Amino acid sequence: MKKNVGSLDRIIRIVVGVALLAGYAFNSGGAYSWLYLIGIIPIVTAFMNFCPLYRILGIRTCPLEK
Repeated sequence: MKKNVGSLDRIIRIVVGVALLAGYAFNSGGAYSWLYLIGIIPIVTAFMNFCPLYRILGIRTCPLEK
């Protein structure tokens, strides 16, 4: 797994993931509140520095290694 998530992308993923999980915490009794748990995915990909979807699409947001 080569690194394909840059630093700005990581920050955005963490913020979006935490916001979704906070939405679940504040609205856990709703009918579709389990959808907020999708926030786990951007957090995990941010900490792994790897996004499988980016690899499939050929996207790379981190600088090239020398």
